[in-house]
Amino acid sequence: MSKPLITIVVPCYNERHVFPLLREALLELAQGLSPRYDVEFLIVDDGSDDGSWEQILAFAGEDQRVKAISLTRNFGHQAALTCGYDFAQGDAVVTMDADLQDPPEVVHDLVREWEKGYDVVYAVRVRREGESRFKCWTASVFYRMIRVLGQTGAPPDSGDFRLMSKRSVAAFRTLRERHRYIRGLVGWLGFRASIVKYQRKPRPAGMTKYTLSRMIQFAVDAIVSSSTVPLRLAYFLALFSALPFLAYLCYAVFMRLFFNVPLVPGWSSLILSVIILGAIILFSMGIMGEYVGRIYEQSKNRPLYLVRSNEEPSHGESAESGEPAPRV
Repeated sequence: MSKPLITIVVPCYNERHVFPLLREALLELAQGLSPRYDVEFLIVDDGSDDGSWEQILAFAGEDQRVKAISLTRNFGHQAALTCGYDFAQGDAVVTMDADLQDPPEVVHDLVREWEKGYDVVYAVRVRREGESRFKCWTASVFYRMIRVLGQTGAPPDSGDFRLMSKRSVAAFRTLRERHRYIRGLVGWLGFRASIVKYQRKPRPAGMTKYTLSRMIQFAVDAIVSSSTVPLRLAYFLALFSALPFLAYLCYAVFMRLFFNVPLVPGWSSLILSVIILGAIILFSMGIMGEYVGRIYEQSKNRPLYLVRSNEEPSHGESAESGEPAPRV
């Protein structure tokens, strides 16, 4: 009787310096899981240009458990993760970053929770070593804000380090939004979930690929793709900004009726009202533009990613063009 299969998905982008350490960590992880499970490693190269792909190919040539996929260009972390989910064949699928900040040994804890019957097991960070106070603070604010604004069930401080069962992965493959916030999409699925707390480690080598601009863009994508609250916010801003001027109008009418004070509007209040209302109109148009732009991008129906090279034969033509792999 064959053992259950666990697929470890690792998106990789310009990780030449850390890859030798990643390779050893994955082999050690496989050795720990091997008594009860078969293991496959699915490493997705997201358009690296620093020699990472050559290292991935060498690893795949040495170990038949390694499947190497190269995208035609850098489609982004969320697209690379989606590719991994599309090609994964395991009874459980674990996703983790290549920088080793998410310790591979925590996978054993994720698997134990899966064995209890949970379909989704989130790895939740309780501490972030090697990261600035600013990044820790902004991350904390973001996760709590998206939990309030977005229709997601993902716990705060959970990233893309998680385990998903085969049936939850099959359900996830049906979600093909272009601007992806996978943490929110997985939470939206609603499968029975558990959490494992862990301490995030500092990066052992190389540099982070998430610059401040990328983090801001990721936050915007997360909020806009999972919530309509910003649209309602523009409505409430317009309403509340009008209240002071409505109060001023009532005051002016009162003074005219009871104290015979002429209704002569002041220049300052007029200019202030024009500035505030104009700013709110522009702000509201900007918010609507974000949503309309995403509708436009989605309407093109372009693939989420394109595969340049696959170390093994394709699981299906649809997966090669960034569409869901065959249902399992």
